[in-house]
Amino acid sequence: MSRTHAAPDVPTAARAKPPGWRDPRLWVGVALVAVSVVAGARLLGGADDSVTVWSAATDLAPGDRLGADDLVATSVRFEEPADLDRYLATDGPLPDDLQLVRGLGAGELVPAAALGSAEESDTVSLSLSFPTELVPSGIETGSVVELWVVPGDDARRTELAGPVLDDVVVMDAPSAAEALGSVAVGRQLVLGIPRDESQALAELLAASEEQRVRVLGRG
Repeated sequence: MSRTHAAPDVPTAARAKPPGWRDPRLWVGVALVAVSVVAGARLLGGADDSVTVWSAATDLAPGDRLGADDLVATSVRFEEPADLDRYLATDGPLPDDLQLVRGLGAGELVPAAALGSAEESDTVSLSLSFPTELVPSGIETGSVVELWVVPGDDARRTELAGPVLDDVVVMDAPSAAEALGSVAVGRQLVLGIPRDESQALAELLAASEEQRVRVLGRG
């Protein structure tokens, strides 16, 4: 006598329903898409507004003459289009006899206010030699220093050393070997002295003959 086996109960498959408008996952997805669209639009818009200007390839000192080797093209985007007029753009040839009237750091954009010509420069170059041990080790081209003069042997006992000029830019600082050959007997510094400091310039020249000028580094 055969037995009839009952078929096992099979659960009915549930049909997947699309998320309803109240489902928070739907709104999270919408927000992510919206953010991506806005960010992409801003990125493309910023790329369209970018311009190319010159920046300093290396540290540059006041009085340096600028050439193609001293500059590198840099792409930037200004908030205001008029800001472009404040910098040296790359869309035209470099002017002849271009000279810096203030120093620039490597990578710094070249502002129009920092440019001039040899005739417009308000500084003169003064080359002074110092005993090597009297020049701070950190002094290099582009450094800002103070110049002091110490009293001579015939000065009164009450006379003290004092500053003659501050915020003086070192336009060149060759090593002792570069400046004086293989025998290192001193250190030469080329200093940018303001043209209107004629009295200080005369004092420095007189004191330098007796090695009474001292250099103090700034920072």
